[in-house]
Amino acid sequence: MKKIRWKKVIVLLVAFFVIFQIAGSFFFYNLAIKRGPKDFLTGNVDLKVSAETMDVFLNGDWIDWVEQQEFEEMHMPSRDGVDLTGYYLAAKQPTDKLVILTHGYLGHAKQMGLYGQYYHEELGYNIFMPNARGHGKSGGDYYGFGWPDRLDVMDWTKLLVGEMGTHTQVIYHGLSMGAATVLMASGENLPKQVKAIIADSPYQSVYQLFAYQLDRMFHLPAFPLLDNMSLLTSARAGYSLKEADALSAVQRATVPILYIHGNADTFVPTEMTKELFEKTKSDAELFLVDDANHGEAFVMEQEAYKRKVVEFLETHWSTSNLPIDLSR
Repeated sequence: MKKIRWKKVIVLLVAFFVIFQIAGSFFFYNLAIKRGPKDFLTGNVDLKVSAETMDVFLNGDWIDWVEQQEFEEMHMPSRDGVDLTGYYLAAKQPTDKLVILTHGYLGHAKQMGLYGQYYHEELGYNIFMPNARGHGKSGGDYYGFGWPDRLDVMDWTKLLVGEMGTHTQVIYHGLSMGAATVLMASGENLPKQVKAIIADSPYQSVYQLFAYQLDRMFHLPAFPLLDNMSLLTSARAGYSLKEADALSAVQRATVPILYIHGNADTFVPTEMTKELFEKTKSDAELFLVDDANHGEAFVMEQEAYKRKVVEFLETHWSTSNLPIDLSR
């Protein structure tokens, strides 16, 4: 009788474990991957920034600048049929320089106007800001966390080069998820017009990011829950959490990469960027900002940030026709 009871207990425990894994996979897929509001990030201490930074994010003059510009709204179907949108703004003076600015998780294209204003007004660039799939006016019922988006940004590049001319010279500048996106693209056969990448606050892989957050927010181990969620993500969104891997991509990179990260980032640990930098095959530089949390570096050390971008471009790429003043 005791053996029978123990067998029942074991069967019940196994059944409970399986049900928990299945339910957990759907719960976390809906929580993080499925398109929609993400209330769990509201009030997240890891995303807390300084009052100065928050004021710039919410009330900075870049917001008025964005509203005053006459952006051309562009549309493009993705390779798997998702309608993508983006915003193009020509430089004031003709130039072959183009920066493609990729936003973060739950953001939208025009939020990159914080950086677009600098590139357009001070460096004289043409700028393009795409909405990632699942964000803004772009279609899609899931978030790609950079993996399908890496192909989208490459296709946007080809579309823009087709309109602007093959002489166009392109920089990718991404923030957070947008940074991971352009790093994942770095491992692909990039259009020859892409000359440099700037990655601000990137993560290594989606699996590693989720493992870190799963432990930090829910005190749960990654295995086997994330592995099961990865199978669900593959079935529903077309990619697995482990293949969405920037660390692997940068080991195949052929264009120079500037990494930027805040030393006080607790949402995406600074160590992730340090390892990305160390493993990058192409020329790479690392710029760390003390006391800056996630995505806060540009606001906290704006002049140093701008100066580093310019120095990086001057070192690794011909920028002779840019109106740059390094004395600022």
